[in-house]
Amino acid sequence: MEILSQRQNKILALAGKNGRVDVEKLSITFQVSPQTIRKDLNILCDRQLLQRIHGGAIVGSGIENVSYEARRLLAPGPKKAIGKKAAELIPDNSSLLINIGTTTEQVAHALKNHLGLLVITNNVNAIGIMKNFPGIELIIAGGQVRRSDGGIVGVAAVDFINQFKVDFAVIGVSAIDEDGSLLDYDFREVRVAQAIIKNARHIILVADSIKLERTAPVRISHVSQINTIVTNTELPQGLEETCVEHDVNVIIAEE
Repeated sequence: MEILSQRQNKILALAGKNGRVDVEKLSITFQVSPQTIRKDLNILCDRQLLQRIHGGAIVGSGIENVSYEARRLLAPGPKKAIGKKAAELIPDNSSLLINIGTTTEQVAHALKNHLGLLVITNNVNAIGIMKNFPGIELIIAGGQVRRSDGGIVGVAAVDFINQFKVDFAVIGVSAIDEDGSLLDYDFREVRVAQAIIKNARHIILVADSIKLERTAPVRISHVSQINTIVTNTELPQGLEETCVEHDVNVIIAEE
Protein backbone atom coordinates (compact mmCIF):
# COMPACT_ATOMS: atom_id res chain seq x y z
CA MET A 1 0.00 0.00 0.00
CA GLU A 2 1.44 3.37 -1.04
CA ILE A 3 2.38 5.66 1.85
CA LEU A 4 0.07 8.58 2.51
CA SER A 5 1.36 12.11 1.99
CA GLN A 6 2.02 14.36 4.98
CA ARG A 7 -1.10 16.37 4.21
CA GLN A 8 -3.24 13.24 3.90
CA ASN A 9 -1.97 11.99 7.26
CA LYS A 10 -2.86 15.34 8.82
CA ILE A 11 -6.33 15.21 7.25
CA LEU A 12 -6.76 11.71 8.68
CA ALA A 13 -5.66 12.92 12.12
CA LEU A 14 -8.15 15.79 11.99
CA ALA A 15 -10.91 13.38 11.00
CA GLY A 16 -9.99 11.09 13.87
CA LYS A 17 -10.04 14.00 16.33
CA ASN A 18 -13.25 15.64 15.13
CA GLY A 19 -15.15 12.73 13.59
CA ARG A 20 -15.40 14.54 10.24
CA VAL A 21 -13.58 16.98 7.95
CA ASP A 22 -14.90 19.68 5.62
CA VAL A 23 -13.45 20.41 2.18
CA GLU A 24 -13.63 24.20 2.47
CA LYS A 25 -12.10 24.30 5.94
CA LEU A 26 -9.30 21.92 4.89
CA SER A 27 -8.63 24.08 1.85
CA ILE A 28 -8.11 27.09 4.11
CA THR A 29 -6.09 25.15 6.70
CA PHE A 30 -3.62 23.72 4.17
CA GLN A 31 -3.76 26.66 1.75
CA VAL A 32 -4.52 24.48 -1.26
CA SER A 33 -7.47 24.40 -3.64
CA PRO A 34 -10.71 22.58 -2.77
CA GLN A 35 -10.03 20.34 -5.79
CA THR A 36 -6.73 19.22 -4.25
CA ILE A 37 -8.49 18.45 -0.96
CA ARG A 38 -11.16 16.46 -2.81
CA LYS A 39 -8.41 14.36 -4.43
CA ASP A 40 -6.89 13.73 -1.00
CA LEU A 41 -10.27 12.70 0.37
CA ASN A 42 -10.88 10.41 -2.59
CA ILE A 43 -7.57 8.65 -1.91
CA LEU A 44 -8.41 8.26 1.78
CA CYS A 45 -11.88 6.97 0.97
CA ASP A 46 -10.58 4.56 -1.70
CA ARG A 47 -8.43 3.03 1.05
CA GLN A 48 -11.50 2.85 3.29
CA LEU A 49 -9.90 5.16 5.84
CA LEU A 50 -12.75 7.67 5.55
CA GLN A 51 -16.24 7.77 4.06
CA ARG A 52 -17.33 10.61 1.78
CA ILE A 53 -20.26 12.79 2.71
CA HIS A 54 -21.54 15.94 1.04
CA GLY A 55 -18.87 18.61 1.45
CA GLY A 56 -16.34 16.42 3.22
CA ALA A 57 -15.74 13.03 4.84
CA ILE A 58 -16.26 11.19 8.13
CA VAL A 59 -14.47 8.44 10.00
CA GLY A 60 -15.81 5.08 8.79
CA SER A 61 -19.06 4.20 10.54
CA GLY A 62 -22.31 2.37 10.04
CA ILE A 63 -22.44 -1.24 8.93
CA GLU A 64 -19.08 -1.51 7.15
CA ASN A 65 -15.71 -1.44 8.82
CA VAL A 66 -12.64 0.10 7.20
CA SER A 67 -10.11 -2.43 5.90
CA TYR A 68 -7.66 -3.92 8.40
CA GLU A 69 -4.55 -2.68 6.61
CA ALA A 70 -6.10 0.77 6.43
CA ARG A 71 -6.93 0.70 10.15
CA ARG A 72 -3.25 0.17 10.91
CA LEU A 73 -2.66 3.66 9.49
CA LEU A 74 -5.27 5.23 11.77
CA ALA A 75 -3.88 6.94 14.92
CA PRO A 76 -0.64 4.88 15.08
CA GLY A 77 0.90 7.09 17.81
CA PRO A 78 -2.06 6.89 20.21
CA LYS A 79 -2.42 3.13 19.62
CA LYS A 80 1.24 2.55 20.44
CA ALA A 81 0.92 4.61 23.65
CA ILE A 82 -2.25 2.71 24.61
CA GLY A 83 -0.55 -0.61 23.92
CA LYS A 84 2.43 0.28 26.10
CA LYS A 85 0.24 1.46 28.99
CA ALA A 86 -2.00 -1.63 28.81
CA ALA A 87 1.01 -3.95 28.80
CA GLU A 88 2.24 -2.27 32.00
CA LEU A 89 -0.93 -3.46 33.73
CA ILE A 90 -0.13 -7.11 33.05
CA PRO A 91 2.32 -8.68 35.51
CA ASP A 92 4.85 -11.39 34.74
CA ASN A 93 3.78 -14.98 35.40
CA SER A 94 0.14 -14.43 34.50
CA SER A 95 -2.29 -15.69 31.85
CA LEU A 96 -3.86 -13.53 29.17
CA LEU A 97 -6.49 -13.61 26.40
CA ILE A 98 -6.10 -11.16 23.47
CA ASN A 99 -8.61 -10.64 20.67
CA ILE A 100 -8.29 -9.26 17.14
CA GLY A 101 -7.55 -5.58 16.57
CA THR A 102 -4.87 -3.13 15.54
CA THR A 103 -4.71 -1.69 19.07
CA THR A 104 -4.47 -5.11 20.72
CA GLU A 105 -1.56 -5.78 18.34
CA GLN A 106 0.22 -2.82 19.92
CA VAL A 107 -0.28 -4.46 23.31
CA ALA A 108 1.31 -7.61 21.86
CA HIS A 109 4.35 -5.60 20.74
CA ALA A 110 4.66 -4.05 24.21
CA LEU A 111 4.73 -7.47 25.93
CA LYS A 112 8.16 -8.22 24.46
CA ASN A 113 10.06 -8.15 27.76
CA HIS A 114 7.44 -9.89 29.91
CA LEU A 115 8.35 -13.21 31.50
CA GLY A 116 6.27 -16.26 32.31
CA LEU A 117 3.21 -15.21 30.31
CA LEU A 118 0.69 -17.62 28.88
CA VAL A 119 -1.14 -15.88 26.02
CA ILE A 120 -4.20 -17.33 24.30
CA THR A 121 -5.46 -15.48 21.24
CA ASN A 122 -7.65 -15.65 18.15
CA ASN A 123 -5.39 -13.06 16.49
CA VAL A 124 -3.05 -14.49 13.85
CA ASN A 125 -1.21 -11.16 13.68
CA ALA A 126 -0.54 -11.20 17.44
CA ILE A 127 0.95 -14.69 17.07
CA GLY A 128 3.28 -13.35 14.37
CA ILE A 129 4.33 -10.51 16.65
CA MET A 130 4.95 -12.58 19.80
CA LYS A 131 6.15 -15.91 18.41
CA ASN A 132 9.82 -15.08 19.09
CA PHE A 133 9.34 -13.49 22.52
CA PRO A 134 11.21 -15.89 24.84
CA GLY A 135 9.14 -15.14 27.95
CA ILE A 136 5.76 -15.90 26.38
CA GLU A 137 4.05 -19.23 25.76
CA LEU A 138 1.48 -18.91 22.97
CA ILE A 139 -1.74 -20.79 22.30
CA ILE A 140 -3.82 -20.01 19.23
CA ALA A 141 -7.55 -20.67 18.98
CA GLY A 142 -8.88 -23.03 16.34
CA GLY A 143 -11.60 -22.07 13.90
CA GLN A 144 -12.28 -20.19 10.68
CA VAL A 145 -9.60 -17.67 9.70
CA ARG A 146 -11.12 -14.40 8.54
CA ARG A 147 -9.00 -13.38 5.56
CA SER A 148 -9.70 -9.67 5.97
CA ASP A 149 -7.80 -9.33 9.25
CA GLY A 150 -6.38 -12.68 10.40
CA GLY A 151 -8.99 -13.12 13.12
CA ILE A 152 -10.01 -16.67 14.03
CA VAL A 153 -13.78 -16.71 14.46
CA GLY A 154 -16.76 -19.03 14.64
CA VAL A 155 -18.17 -21.66 16.98
CA ALA A 156 -14.92 -23.64 17.19
CA ALA A 157 -13.02 -20.55 18.37
CA VAL A 158 -15.67 -19.82 21.01
CA ASP A 159 -15.62 -23.42 22.25
CA PHE A 160 -11.83 -23.33 22.43
CA ILE A 161 -11.72 -20.12 24.49
CA ASN A 162 -14.37 -21.49 26.86
CA GLN A 163 -11.80 -24.07 28.01
CA PHE A 164 -9.76 -21.39 29.79
CA LYS A 165 -10.06 -19.11 32.81
CA VAL A 166 -7.30 -16.49 32.64
CA ASP A 167 -6.05 -13.65 34.83
CA PHE A 168 -6.40 -10.91 32.23
CA ALA A 169 -8.05 -10.20 28.90
CA VAL A 170 -7.14 -7.42 26.48
CA ILE A 171 -9.92 -6.64 24.05
CA GLY A 172 -10.47 -4.11 21.31
CA VAL A 173 -13.83 -3.02 19.90
CA SER A 174 -14.94 -1.17 16.79
CA ALA A 175 -16.99 1.47 18.60
CA ILE A 176 -18.14 2.58 22.04
CA ASP A 177 -21.53 4.22 22.36
CA GLU A 178 -22.02 7.01 24.88
CA ASP A 179 -24.50 4.78 26.74
CA GLY A 180 -21.64 2.34 27.38
CA SER A 181 -22.44 -0.24 24.69
CA LEU A 182 -19.38 -1.94 23.20
CA LEU A 183 -19.94 -2.52 19.48
CA ASP A 184 -18.50 -4.40 16.53
CA TYR A 185 -19.29 -5.13 12.87
CA ASP A 186 -19.05 -8.93 12.68
CA PHE A 187 -21.29 -11.09 14.87
CA ARG A 188 -18.76 -13.94 14.59
CA GLU A 189 -16.06 -11.83 16.24
CA VAL A 190 -18.61 -10.62 18.79
CA ARG A 191 -19.18 -14.21 19.91
CA VAL A 192 -15.44 -14.65 20.42
CA ALA A 193 -15.11 -11.34 22.30
CA GLN A 194 -18.01 -12.31 24.56
CA ALA A 195 -16.29 -15.61 25.37
CA ILE A 196 -13.06 -13.78 26.18
CA ILE A 197 -14.87 -11.40 28.54
CA LYS A 198 -16.62 -14.32 30.25
CA ASN A 199 -13.41 -16.26 30.82
CA ALA A 200 -11.10 -13.59 32.27
CA ARG A 201 -10.86 -12.22 35.80
CA HIS A 202 -9.78 -8.72 34.79
CA ILE A 203 -10.87 -7.16 31.47
CA ILE A 204 -8.79 -4.39 29.89
CA LEU A 205 -10.44 -2.52 27.02
CA VAL A 206 -8.01 -0.70 24.70
CA ALA A 207 -9.63 2.00 22.55
CA ASP A 208 -8.33 5.11 20.81
CA SER A 209 -10.45 8.23 20.42
CA ILE A 210 -11.78 7.20 16.99
CA LYS A 211 -13.76 4.39 18.67
CA LEU A 212 -15.68 7.07 20.57
CA GLU A 213 -16.68 8.89 17.38
CA ARG A 214 -18.07 6.06 15.24
CA THR A 215 -20.74 3.41 15.50
CA ALA A 216 -21.18 -0.26 14.64
CA PRO A 217 -24.29 -2.48 14.50
CA VAL A 218 -23.52 -5.49 16.72
CA ARG A 219 -23.45 -5.29 20.51
CA ILE A 220 -20.62 -7.12 22.28
CA SER A 221 -21.24 -6.14 25.87
CA HIS A 222 -21.49 -3.09 28.12
CA VAL A 223 -18.74 -1.03 29.69
CA SER A 224 -20.00 -2.17 33.12
CA GLN A 225 -18.44 -5.57 32.32
CA ILE A 226 -14.99 -3.95 31.89
CA ASN A 227 -12.51 -3.41 34.71
CA THR A 228 -10.09 -1.01 33.03
CA ILE A 229 -10.25 1.19 29.93
CA VAL A 230 -7.00 2.42 28.40
CA THR A 231 -7.55 5.23 25.93
CA ASN A 232 -5.85 8.40 24.69
CA THR A 233 -8.56 10.95 25.41
CA GLU A 234 -11.11 12.10 27.94
CA LEU A 235 -14.36 10.15 27.68
CA PRO A 236 -17.65 11.82 26.73
CA GLN A 237 -19.50 12.95 29.84
CA GLY A 238 -22.23 10.31 29.69
CA LEU A 239 -19.74 7.49 29.23
CA GLU A 240 -17.49 8.84 31.96
CA GLU A 241 -20.42 8.94 34.38
CA THR A 242 -21.28 5.33 33.50
CA CYS A 243 -17.69 4.29 34.20
CA VAL A 244 -17.76 6.03 37.58
CA GLU A 245 -21.10 4.39 38.39
CA HIS A 246 -19.74 0.91 37.64
CA ASP A 247 -16.27 1.45 39.13
CA VAL A 248 -14.47 1.16 35.78
CA ASN A 249 -10.89 2.44 36.00
CA VAL A 250 -10.05 4.80 33.10
CA ILE A 251 -6.40 5.35 32.16
CA ILE A 252 -5.38 7.97 29.61
CA ALA A 253 -2.17 7.06 27.78
CA GLU A 254 -0.07 9.95 26.54
CA GLU A 255 2.12 9.69 23.46
